[in-house]
Order: sequence, then C-alpha cells, then structure tokens
Amino acid sequence: MEYRKMDDTHYVVRILKGEEVMEQLSLLAQLENMECGEITGLGASNKVEIGLFNTETKEYKTTVKEGMFEVTSIIGNISRKEGEVYLHCHINFSDASLSTYGGHLVKCYISATGEFIVTKIDGKVERKFDPEIGLNLFSFENEKKL
Repeated sequence: MEYRKMDDTHYVVRILKGEEVMEQLSLLAQLENMECGEITGLGASNKVEIGLFNTETKEYKTTVKEGMFEVTSIIGNISRKEGEVYLHCHINFSDASLSTYGGHLVKCYISATGEFIVTKIDGKVERKFDPEIGLNLFSFENEKKL
C-alpha cells in the first residue's frame, strides 16, 4: 500500500497488486489512529469474497468469486470495537460479461490497482454486538435517542 495524507482528514491510497483490501485499509486506520471515518474506492480484482447477512439465522452466507473483475465501487466506514479498528464495507464488481455482483465485503485481492479516498472523521464511534439483530452495531449509549 502507498498513501498520501492530503490534509488533516483526507488520505489518497493505492493498494498494490496482490494485496488484500480490508487488511490494508485496517492497517492504514491503525497507522493513522483513525477512530471514525469513511472509505470510497475502485479498482481491479481477481478474487473477491462477499457476504449476505441472513436476518433469520443471524449468519453471513459468503461466496468467493474468482476471475477478472472490475471493482466499480467499494464504500464503507471505520469505527472501533473494543478499542480495535473495525471496518464495515460493501462492494460492487463486474466480470468480463458485465454481470455485476455485490454484497458485504469480506476480502478483495487486487489484480492491478486499487484506488481509495479515506476520510478521517474527528471523534470516536464504538461498536457493540446486538444479540437481537446479530450484528456489531454503532453504539450510542450515552446519546439522546429520537
């Protein structure tokens, strides 16, 4: 991964061929002490693992796709869970026939380049497991509820 800090909040990031997106973005968030932020990106991949959350069973069903893919969009956020970096990202990507797939991003291996803009947001948001939903949700324990 290569990156440039543009100002106090914006980073331009290039994830290199062979690197895994979630691993590299987590590393960036650790290195730059990000506790809250947003992620946008695109690129090319040869292997993607995506998931779909089943609200009845409270489990992710994952699928691995291998081939030549154009990553048309990765969008996500950065928060913390028990003090550790927590990324939540979704992806859309298309194959050579222009069929498009999407879902919760588990892993994405870069085959040419991955280009990202990461914005650090001032403040901190923690996640907490919600047993009723079955997911790690943003936690606003001391905040007003509407």
